[in-house]
Amino acid sequence: MKFTRRTMLAASAATLGSSLAGPIAKASPGWPTKQPIKLIATFPPGGTADTISRILAPKLTAALGTQVVVENKPGAGGTIGSDLAAKSAPDGYTLVISHASPLGIAPGIYPKLPYNVVTDFTHVALIGHTPNVLIVPAESPYKTLADYIADAKAKPDQIAFGSSGIGSNTHLMGELLSSEAGIRLKHVPYKGSAPSLQDMLAGVIPSMFDPITTNVPHINSGKVRLLAVSSEKRIDMYPNAPTFAEQGFAKLTTSTWVGISGPKGMAPEVVARLYEELQKAYKSPEVVERFKEVVLLPEDKPMTPAEYTKFVGDFATLWAGVSKAAGIQLELG
Repeated sequence: MKFTRRTMLAASAATLGSSLAGPIAKASPGWPTKQPIKLIATFPPGGTADTISRILAPKLTAALGTQVVVENKPGAGGTIGSDLAAKSAPDGYTLVISHASPLGIAPGIYPKLPYNVVTDFTHVALIGHTPNVLIVPAESPYKTLADYIADAKAKPDQIAFGSSGIGSNTHLMGELLSSEAGIRLKHVPYKGSAPSLQDMLAGVIPSMFDPITTNVPHINSGKVRLLAVSSEKRIDMYPNAPTFAEQGFAKLTTSTWVGISGPKGMAPEVVARLYEELQKAYKSPEVVERFKEVVLLPEDKPMTPAEYTKFVGDFATLWAGVSKAAGIQLELG
């Protein structure tokens, strides 16, 4: 089974009741009344969560009349920042960039995850998704994915790949490729995309799995080479980069999704106001252009908060099966 975004949306739609598809109520006035609103990015500066948060924060600041500040709380594949958000007061002044790694992948990897991805959060809106990629430095001897796999077969446990942390979706991508290709790659975890990329460009590691959003400037400048992308079809911006699927690895057809969430128990009127302002932000020309620049693909039809909540739960359930099949079980340190 291919674990694609389309698969997840279909699974969610099949189980949603009609009450989830209704319109979002208008928010009543009263919030926000103080400064600031914290928006937690669960990965370091330069990563996907950070990039998206810094695109949206100015728009929300202007719309809400209250400063929205980005706070980076990285570590453990995004679970540290997510746990911090889950345990915050549900007053609307602490939000988090909800992310596929800590909310979709982590439940299947960490038996003792300190939060429940559905019941410990108020999920507001799915922002969009971005394909994952396998990249190498421009000077790498690997010209194709086949080159990479052939060398890994010849050198078991010697070819390293970087990821944005143990238990992240990029970690799982590497494990899935290892399983599907019959190779043994060496995993080198980092606290986020940016430090992994820095080490790869410095020659410390030869490859990395990462959301494409983080790497657009380096792809465009020619510093890195795309060996494969995880989208269902080739990306318009990079038509020469083949997908994993067309190279024989359909199970690696997936993406990194991001959204906005908060702690459980947020007032419905606060959720409604946030949802309303986010929908306006997505349609603004400057945000549309910035999303295009970083290859963040927005949803054709926005999910309601209830639909997004269902999506998170379904995604976590499906990927728990992938983690189990790959034999990945970890302990949070």
